[in-house]
Amino acid sequence: MMLKPGTYLQDRYEILSLIGTGGMSEVYQAKCHTLNRLVAIKVLKDEYSQDANFVSKFKMEAQAAAGLSHPNIVSVYDVVDEGSLHYIVMELIEGITLKSYILKKGHLGVKETIGIAIQVAQGLAAAHDQHIVHRDIKPQNMIISRDGKVKVADFGIARAVSSQTIGVNAVGSVHYISPEQAKGNYSDGRSDLYSLGITMYEMLTGKLPFDGDNPVSVALAHLEEPVQPPSRINPEVSASLDRIILKCTQKKPERRYQNAYELIADLRHALVDPNDDFLKKEPEFDENSPTVVRGAEELNRQMEAQRNRNLEQTMEHPAVSEKTGPVPTENERGEVVWKEPEPSENEIEGWQEEETDVYEEETSRRPDRRRKGRRIEEDSEDVNPQMERLLTMIGIGAAVLIVVVVIVIAAKLTGIFNLGSGSQKHPKTTVEASSEASESESLESTECRVPPLDGMTEDEAKTALEKQSLKIRYEYAKSETSEKGKVIGQSIASGTVVSKQTEVIVTIGEGNEAIDLTKLGLEEMSGEDAETLLAEENKLTVVVQKESSDTVASGIVIRYSPSSVDPGGTVTLYVSTGPNVPTVPMPRITGLSEENAKVVLEAVGLGLGERKEAKSSEVAKGKIISQDVLEKTDTPEGSAIGYTVSLGKGTRYVAAINDEFQMSELFGPSSGDTHIRVSIVMKQTIAGNTVTKTVMEPREIGGDITLPIHYNIEGADGVQTGELQILDLTNDRVLKTYQLEFVEVSDN
Repeated sequence: MMLKPGTYLQDRYEILSLIGTGGMSEVYQAKCHTLNRLVAIKVLKDEYSQDANFVSKFKMEAQAAAGLSHPNIVSVYDVVDEGSLHYIVMELIEGITLKSYILKKGHLGVKETIGIAIQVAQGLAAAHDQHIVHRDIKPQNMIISRDGKVKVADFGIARAVSSQTIGVNAVGSVHYISPEQAKGNYSDGRSDLYSLGITMYEMLTGKLPFDGDNPVSVALAHLEEPVQPPSRINPEVSASLDRIILKCTQKKPERRYQNAYELIADLRHALVDPNDDFLKKEPEFDENSPTVVRGAEELNRQMEAQRNRNLEQTMEHPAVSEKTGPVPTENERGEVVWKEPEPSENEIEGWQEEETDVYEEETSRRPDRRRKGRRIEEDSEDVNPQMERLLTMIGIGAAVLIVVVVIVIAAKLTGIFNLGSGSQKHPKTTVEASSEASESESLESTECRVPPLDGMTEDEAKTALEKQSLKIRYEYAKSETSEKGKVIGQSIASGTVVSKQTEVIVTIGEGNEAIDLTKLGLEEMSGEDAETLLAEENKLTVVVQKESSDTVASGIVIRYSPSSVDPGGTVTLYVSTGPNVPTVPMPRITGLSEENAKVVLEAVGLGLGERKEAKSSEVAKGKIISQDVLEKTDTPEGSAIGYTVSLGKGTRYVAAINDEFQMSELFGPSSGDTHIRVSIVMKQTIAGNTVTKTVMEPREIGGDITLPIHYNIEGADGVQTGELQILDLTNDRVLKTYQLEFVEVSDN
């Protein structure tokens, strides 16, 4: 439903204009008459508003996102449900989306890209610290304000949309989604970092790493093809920035940056020293893969069978899926849906996905390809990388077996070990001990492997991690399939080699037991106490709505909804504002004399309040310049309305200044990565006292910004001198002082 300009929502928000349309919502510029400020309102489209399940998820996620407060995140002010109309009220940013900025410039410079990426990563770090994952990171959701600040929008919205369907208008554009999102699997903060890596690639090159004729081919590219180094398109990209982007876009989450703070540190390093080779290459294969030793006859049989299968698949079945489990197909509406593949006699049992190392030279020599459906042409004479791995593991296994046999024979001959009748009770002891020793020797003294925790209790998981000298942090999530109190996920996969004292986030299932709110005695509590009980002790999302009541004292809960709720669900508290006081629309009194204004106000049950005076070259002396309550605002009967009366034209003392202040002169090469809080004030000495007047309100600006100093400043009557100061509020210092001379100006 399209909202027309002039429409009021909640008798508070006035729709001014439509400023954007997306796949799931329409965005309007509106004015909040209660707080007298401009806001943006994102309204769900009708096709989503009719889906009760979607709306429930949408509200929960949006309410959680409303708790985020960070300079690089668009603030969410309110989440409103009015019948079939569902909308979010958020901060209005005057600026341009990063997508539009890229299209306008073609591609961005290295320093500008790093500066933008750091700001986005800082916003992601703050959200991830609150356990909120964006899931729709793309340049369309990044807004660059007029002062250079980058803000991430739409936190908490993408999760409401099903991850099983990728449509043309779906949330989570297919060009930026991570492989795990494309599969419909579990995603965490590392998925956001993958999408940020794709965005950085686009900033540097002006192109997307994967493209295709339809969403299916693009999704498959995310699953199968490595991202090419952006330096191939833009030679100005340094080797360190190349590797940062390639690490962000690894197919497996455990091979990416594990949190946004790691990415920020490397981006800053690349900014200061772009030629420093400080990133380590990822291992070429999984070190946890078991070593399988087979005889020569078995090996020859498997190699011959593998060759035949490869030839058959290349010549006869080029479109057969290379992965097990669900595969993406396109339905009649142009959406990508995941379906189980038809079983094929040519499929290889026991096949495991192998990810190509994007840091290797072989990868760097791959030509760019546009995907056309599922067809991937391969050279039938190339060596199969799976067979290379198999041969390598067989060689290692054979060497280990020979060493063990030699040790056992030597022990028997020398009698070092007791191999009597009791030795046969545990025939694998020697081999297992050797294997454990070998693994221990392969790790640094500061490293360890993350143990498997799935199904453990909190205490069991804590013990297992502490045994490996690892830290633990708990998260809790609703789980319909797992037993309450058991581990259902861990942030770092089991078997991963990490540094000791690394923190592992362990997700504990909360089961699916509904919470009976009728037993909590909420009706007798204050709204504040009830909100604390529900949010902090029961881990619920709380929405507070104010209502008048003739029977319930102000601040006390009138009622709540629903009466029972699932863990992690949403509860609405209705809190009393006391007896209902009739309101009247505020009339217009500007331009009237005080006498006439009094008559107008008293006619509707209001009165004149605080009187102020001001000079005016536009409003005649004795007429009202402004009123404290905006026209048409609902105002309680009996209210006294403040107003300002014109003193007419007069003389003023004005000083003019026209200059520019280069912030980069203070911070040098790293100025783009530095932000400080700045204010501009004017000081005058009046009757022996120093009087300070704020010229520019405090704001956070980047170290590479040119600050315009263009002002006509009105000073105190009769005072002809003063000074203008630029203040660094972050470091409590004066950046620059200008001397001012005021001249008398007549308004007549």
